[in-house]
Amino acid sequence: MKAVMEHRKSAPRRSRKAVQATPARDGLVVDGKRVPVSHLDKVLYPEAGFTKGQVIDYYIRIAPVLLPHLRDRPLTLKRYPNGVTEPFFYQKRCPDERPEWVATAAIWGEQKGEEVCYCVANNLPTLVWLANLADLELHTFLARRTNIECPTMVMFDLDPGAPAAVLECAEVALWLRRVLEKLGLECFVKTSGSKGLQVSIPLNTPTTYDATKTFAKKLADSFEEQNPGLVVAKMSKDLRKGRVFVDWSQNDRHKTTVCVYSLRSMSHPRASTPLAWNEVEAAFKSKDAAKLSFLSEEVLKRVEKHGDLFAPVLELKQKLPNI
Repeated sequence: MKAVMEHRKSAPRRSRKAVQATPARDGLVVDGKRVPVSHLDKVLYPEAGFTKGQVIDYYIRIAPVLLPHLRDRPLTLKRYPNGVTEPFFYQKRCPDERPEWVATAAIWGEQKGEEVCYCVANNLPTLVWLANLADLELHTFLARRTNIECPTMVMFDLDPGAPAAVLECAEVALWLRRVLEKLGLECFVKTSGSKGLQVSIPLNTPTTYDATKTFAKKLADSFEEQNPGLVVAKMSKDLRKGRVFVDWSQNDRHKTTVCVYSLRSMSHPRASTPLAWNEVEAAFKSKDAAKLSFLSEEVLKRVEKHGDLFAPVLELKQKLPNI
């Protein structure tokens, strides 16, 4: 329990009044809800010695900036019951054995022709409950459950094919930003927490997946045509060696994308982290890939210093132009 409670000493200043988590028999009381937790000393990141208790602690401390990005978005869980070096599984259906205060969203699944009941993490107790299930990664829909057919953003996932890596992704991201600026669109960038970067164009206006996916594909195809040595827009993995795959296909109703601030299943507990564009420029110019990767504790320090660099994605209203 010690790892979970250490957040009181080092949580971002803005969150201290909002976060309420105290030890209780067989669990925690979080914002007035009793949340069962177990095996807090179980190591989930063996190379780092990072335990389940520390995972829960991170999610408690990052919650003030994470929860707004999770609100009302159906979740696909990615669970690692025995740690990141052991088998994992994706879980779309929210577990039947869930507390009554866990929100859900019933979404029609076109592929299987049936309704799927997803978890929705609208509050801190739910976030802690998910962390206790070893749901290390939080993958969200691009739309909210209240209007599931209307994505609130366009997402580009920049995925490098070795020997290309994150610095090549930075080059593509900066190029993408320049093109979007010419189209009158503002965009925001974050690390994927894994190998690449992700660029979001906030919309928060009426649109459809057909519109966002078509827009994303046209841009990706254009990038490949202009710089075929660096960019690939085709889905075939055989074409990605040494290039950055600009994944436009994430802009789909049935797909989910790792949420900002989510942990990732790497050797160490890295998280998907918002970046300022000048940070991307500096990393690319200095050829310093380390500037584009952050451990959980580093992410918390960045929030303490900068606040939520991804906050505009939730509110900025833009409309896609015709291209």
